[in-house]
Amino acid sequence: MRIPTHTTLILSLLAFSLYPTSLYARSVVLVISQEDLKDAPDDNPADPTHHDSAEWDEFGDSDSHKSEEELDPGSWRPIFEPDSSSAEPASEPDAQYYSGVSKMVRAASSGEEGLMEEGAAEIESAAASGHPHARSVLGFLYGTGQMREKNKGKAFLYHYFAATEGGNMQSKMSLAYTYYKQDMYEKAVKLYSELAEVAVNSFLISKDSPVIEPVRIHNGAEENKEALRKSRGEEDEDFQILEYQAQKGNAGAMYRIGLFYYFGLRGLRRDHSKALAWFLKAVEKGEPRAMELLGEIYARGAGVERNYTKALEWLTLASKQHLFSAYNGMGYLYVKGYGVEKKNYTKAKEYFEKAAENDEAGGHYNLGVMYFKGIGVKRDVKLACQYFLYAANAGQPKAFYQLAKMFHTGVGLKKDLTMATALYKLVAERGPWSSLSRWALESYLKGDVGKALFLYSRMADLGYEVAQSNAAWILDKYGEHSLCMGEAGFCTDAERHQRARFLWWQASEQGNEHAALLIGDAYYYGRGTERDYERAADAYMHAKAQSNAQAMFNLGYMYEHGQGLPFDLHLAKRYYDQSLVADRNGKLPVTLALMSLWIRKNYADSFLVHFIDSLPEAYPKVEEWVENVLLEEGNATILTLFVCLITVLYLRERQRRQAVAAAGDIPAPHQPEDHLAPAPN
Repeated sequence: MRIPTHTTLILSLLAFSLYPTSLYARSVVLVISQEDLKDAPDDNPADPTHHDSAEWDEFGDSDSHKSEEELDPGSWRPIFEPDSSSAEPASEPDAQYYSGVSKMVRAASSGEEGLMEEGAAEIESAAASGHPHARSVLGFLYGTGQMREKNKGKAFLYHYFAATEGGNMQSKMSLAYTYYKQDMYEKAVKLYSELAEVAVNSFLISKDSPVIEPVRIHNGAEENKEALRKSRGEEDEDFQILEYQAQKGNAGAMYRIGLFYYFGLRGLRRDHSKALAWFLKAVEKGEPRAMELLGEIYARGAGVERNYTKALEWLTLASKQHLFSAYNGMGYLYVKGYGVEKKNYTKAKEYFEKAAENDEAGGHYNLGVMYFKGIGVKRDVKLACQYFLYAANAGQPKAFYQLAKMFHTGVGLKKDLTMATALYKLVAERGPWSSLSRWALESYLKGDVGKALFLYSRMADLGYEVAQSNAAWILDKYGEHSLCMGEAGFCTDAERHQRARFLWWQASEQGNEHAALLIGDAYYYGRGTERDYERAADAYMHAKAQSNAQAMFNLGYMYEHGQGLPFDLHLAKRYYDQSLVADRNGKLPVTLALMSLWIRKNYADSFLVHFIDSLPEAYPKVEEWVENVLLEEGNATILTLFVCLITVLYLRERQRRQAVAAAGDIPAPHQPEDHLAPAPN
């Protein structure tokens, strides 16, 4: 258990390895009670098929023809993924904008203060001419205090005008997050609903696209080596083995490589041309999963000319191979009348039902849409809600969007802006602007932590918790080598620590239990700030509210010693016990802590209590000895002797007290109370 250097755990360091705190967001499971359901009027006319397929466009198809650059105007993609077919900047402000961003990115990588200031000046010049995307970046610089004095008011104004007058999606994300933090749900929900709709428009029509979460580059105190290893793209040994198998004719390997390129998984850049080539090879070997993706590719025109007839052919072939998710794409084409003679809602419903009967979340979602809008069926909002709920709990992001819409409008569910905002936010964070995460990770894997920090900081400004914790971790881990840019050049130590604490606290507010723990440690030890036990206790309480075992243990220690909290041995024991309930891996340190508590309760002011309390002063030497002598050399003999020494000291002290008591000089010590007895081994 990695905890502050508390005296009761010195011995545990000899035999107990550190265990990682859970950092990952818990699974979202929606439970809607009968009270949440709301009767909706049945506004269907006699003809249940009266709805035109334009109704379907409300559910994520109206902009499906647009590229990611169109969905995310002002994107930095031309800088990180340049395309020879990309058009030249249309105006001088456009040219200044991309030049300024390019210079800042290079400066973040090289640490050239002059280049960073030059880039920021170009951004400011473009913003002064009304360029919306330059205003967005300037809002980011003022908000984080990079080459400009930190000013939340200016940051808000630049983001506001970039979003409202220029349609910059990333500024909309930043504004929505600002409103969300301040519980201004009426404003936050409006922005997040727009962003979520754009995100939904980039999702697939048949197979559920994998949710590509930003990679967490750390697992608490240490680098997350396993996750990083799986994100090295073509340099990853596992990918190279897979590629070798594909080249030797393995159909499954061909499909997986095509999948990686199509979605940009495992650290690979998305490449529709390579994906198409691998899928075609896999199909030649009879791989049905590739057939479905080929149907998707032709329906979307991803890397090829859009052809709905071919899309239907490939999806039909996949469905005949019992790939039930393909029925979703087929049903969609019949709803829209694409690649078929005419629209056929009955046939579409049959296909969606086949998918749903085989536990395909997309089938449940699509049936939910039909019943919610009354497309080809009698409108039934309650049934639609049940379909959406099933699909959402199976991980279908489109279903989260629909439930958010129902909570937002009060149609089918009781109006709840808090719930609507949270669900919209989940979907919005899957939008095209999440590409920032991929570029940041690529930079980090190449050892370019300055560029990674800059990109994660941009994402943090948009409200991504993972980016907030990643940026904070880089600041703490790499210190001055993080190439952190402050208000007037490189960050001072104070600026760096302050920015890290701010980012950790933002991450903590969004459910990262480890973040509050680190803030508590910073105040407990005075790292980058003055030591403040009361603030440390507040931070640990925040982490404890998120069921963090380590925070509970630390609170127990602070109650035991009266540090920042009232001296209270009963509460100390309660928190130690809660720590063990929360994580059974902490049995040894908790047992030792309870032993210390028992000694303190029954042998106050004894030699053992003074010895235990003196251990923090000796901790650095003990830690070094443990690492250099025990852990490296594995000297079990020394470990045994050390434990024996402590045992002998304890027994001698106990014998001395009993001898004195027998002589009548002092009363015999009280027997230990049951509730403070040490936990069994």
